Amino acid sequence: MLSLVLSACGSSSKNESEGSSESAGGDSGKPYIAIVSKGFQHQFWQAVKKGAEQAAKEFDVEITFEGPESESQVDKQIEMLRTAIDKKPDAIGFAALDSQASIPLLKEADEKGIPIIAFDSGVDSDIPLATASTDNKAAAALAADKMAEKIGGKGKVALIVHDQTSITGVNRRDGFVERIKEKYPDIEIVDIQYGGGDQLKSTDLAKAIIQAHPDLKGIYGANEGSAIGVINAVKEMNKQGKIVVIGFDSGKQQIEAIKDGTMAGAITQNPVGIGYETVKAAVQAINGEKVEKVIDTGFYWYDKTNLDNEEIKSAIYE
Repeated sequence: MLSLVLSACGSSSKNESEGSSESAGGDSGKPYIAIVSKGFQHQFWQAVKKGAEQAAKEFDVEITFEGPESESQVDKQIEMLRTAIDKKPDAIGFAALDSQASIPLLKEADEKGIPIIAFDSGVDSDIPLATASTDNKAAAALAADKMAEKIGGKGKVALIVHDQTSITGVNRRDGFVERIKEKYPDIEIVDIQYGGGDQLKSTDLAKAIIQAHPDLKGIYGANEGSAIGVINAVKEMNKQGKIVVIGFDSGKQQIEAIKDGTMAGAITQNPVGIGYETVKAAVQAINGEKVEKVIDTGFYWYDKTNLDNEEIKSAIYE
């Protein structure tokens, strides 16, 4: 079943995600956990889904996993959360595209006694019993350190970030920016743009930055779609070897870019672990057990030198 799902990930994510939610909904007699993700198409979310499915099998629960076609579709995600609540699940896993927009619905779920487990990105509320995620601020600071190292501690750099509404987007931006300002006075951040995690939009934004700053030394792409957009821009403008690219996440295109030298390296999360820990925490909540408020799922730096390390291979998802 998993192989069928993964092989279909290039088709319409709307059909896939809606189909996955319709194929289950608590009818099996097992505890039912509805998982609403930020997206569905990116390899990252497929890896999170894989981890959630592993935990569902281990703990003998039923799950659904869905997300909007694009990580800019906040309204679409809210509709999915509304539908999930209406199915009266035993718990909900939720990765917020907007840290505030979902709060009214989360309050409603809480009032109905449905425990909420946040994953990947939290919300501006104490409603979630736990958040399973990367320490994105620390991870972004490491990305800044690597950028500084690769450009010799001086020069102009820019950022392409997926959004400024989710906690993930904010922390991956601020962690990078704050580390540069604190430690590297000779590095100037000349621009920060937001591409919604969309590869094409991120490509156009990166190309515009490169054109505006011909002496640019580096660009940091803060998630999978952002990083792929930067990679595409650097290739299209023949800037390989002239602009240092630092990424976040670890889909196939990023790994290929590291192997061919277009990207210097990237931060990888542990997406399978995020999905697994989300379902595990939901099961604990359903059973009335104590749940850790913050579940740190870890992160790693990877580049050409360590792609074959077992620790890295277990966290990338090409």
